[in-house]
Amino acid sequence: MNDDVVLLQVDEASGVAIVTLNRPKALNALDQVMATEFARVIARVADDEGVRVVVIQGAGAHFMAGGDIKFFAAMLDEPAARRGELINGIIDRVHDSVIRIRAMDKPVVASVRGAVAGFGLSLMNACDLAIAAADSYFTLAYCHIGTSPDGGGTYGLPRLVGLKQAMEIALLGDRFDAETALRLGLINRIVPVDELSSATISLARRLARGPTKALGRTKRLLNESLQRNLAEQLRAEQDSFVACAMSQDFARGVSAFMEKRKPVFEGD
Repeated sequence: MNDDVVLLQVDEASGVAIVTLNRPKALNALDQVMATEFARVIARVADDEGVRVVVIQGAGAHFMAGGDIKFFAAMLDEPAARRGELINGIIDRVHDSVIRIRAMDKPVVASVRGAVAGFGLSLMNACDLAIAAADSYFTLAYCHIGTSPDGGGTYGLPRLVGLKQAMEIALLGDRFDAETALRLGLINRIVPVDELSSATISLARRLARGPTKALGRTKRLLNESLQRNLAEQLRAEQDSFVACAMSQDFARGVSAFMEKRKPVFEGD
């Protein structure tokens, strides 16, 4: 990978892929190279049928401190047209990654600690589940550099916390702690800092042992429910259930239930 700014580790035995943002000295801030590599890695794990769960984490003491301000500062002397071209390029890659995270038919878990700022918060919100170390702190932050959010920040926030809370987070840019994030529904659980890695792997492996295709269809149903009326959602649920009932994992699950034992799903 280019300068190893994004690392990928796949445990073939469990089907867990760990994607690590790897610019710890810059608090894993996003620049042009990282945006490109992250998009490539996310596309790879999305298409890999051997991957049953994806974990996204940051190297070092932080998840992601948003966009790299030094990268933005270096563009200030560029003509407006060139600056727009550079910014559009990086946002195109970021948005491609967010769309793939939301669309891939497998769970994606954000494992966060330290700074979760700017696009870091948008990225965490794009993931299906989020587990946070007790030292995590959160801020959307865009207003502090005179811009509006990207990366789906204005899409995820109102759906997760409601419009008024989303307005406060986005318009004021205040920092808040993990307990507040949990209360708002932005994260699923808080763990001690030294237990984040083990707790994340435990959660990822639990998901990976599940019926992967059924979990993917459940994820899609929940995501698409926000754009459907009740009748449309009921039809989608019916179609999805029938598709699941044709799978080998369905047969394994029913047989295990009848035999009063735990099912062993293989993701097919």
